[in-house]
Amino acid sequence: MKPLRLALAATVALALTGCSASASGSPERSLDDPAKKDIAMRLVSSAENSSLDWKAQYGYIEDIGDGRGYTAGIIGFCSGTGDMLKVVERYAKARPGNALARFRPALRAVEGSDSHEGLGAAFTSAWTKAAGDRAFRAAQDAERDEAYFDPAVARGEADGLSSLGQFIYYDAYVMHGYADAKGSVGFRTMRAEALAAADPPSEGGDEEAYLNAFLDARVAAIRREPSHSDTSRVETAQRVFVREGRLQLETPLVWRVYGESFRISGG
Repeated sequence: MKPLRLALAATVALALTGCSASASGSPERSLDDPAKKDIAMRLVSSAENSSLDWKAQYGYIEDIGDGRGYTAGIIGFCSGTGDMLKVVERYAKARPGNALARFRPALRAVEGSDSHEGLGAAFTSAWTKAAGDRAFRAAQDAERDEAYFDPAVARGEADGLSSLGQFIYYDAYVMHGYADAKGSVGFRTMRAEALAAADPPSEGGDEEAYLNAFLDARVAAIRREPSHSDTSRVETAQRVFVREGRLQLETPLVWRVYGESFRISGG
């Protein structure tokens, strides 16, 4: 765990002294607990890939028509947002001369757009084939953790949130990014709107009330984005878990997203 994460976790631990067990009697664990993290990845994959098998998604790549160019990999890295380039750069450092390395200039050129210029079938084929390389999978894991998972979990811990709350933060990071961008609302703005409506647990607030305020802000953000309109990722999934009081992501988890039903029977 990084020093920042340690400091934040220590602060939260002090704030939650005397609350060491969930309502079900099981010990509370952060989302970076391996079992909890796997559940988080399966939940994200249900929305990003229509599958709970997130480990089968390293080679996934397509343009889904959301204005972000190609969407690919385990959490939907995009050619138009720059995180796909970061994955390719990580892979190039680990495996110099790999088949994706030559596309770095094209990925830099298309950032901020939905263009496929300099990429196309040669790039998508190389991406799919690279998924068989452990170093490429590790590059995706590392970018996911550094850019999305670790910051979301650290912020959730600092706000006194449970595993469910940390997951809700993480999924917002994945779909929207941290900061606002053209045509989209980022996690930072959603959290600010939630804080204006309810106190987080770290400030003595009720967690379920705060999470509903955050989800309200996220639904509003989704509806403001031209490339998104379906709010089931919130309303028939995360909001359900909040209502059921599954603050530790206790299984079974049953939800619907984008018209499909999913279930995780054991954690």
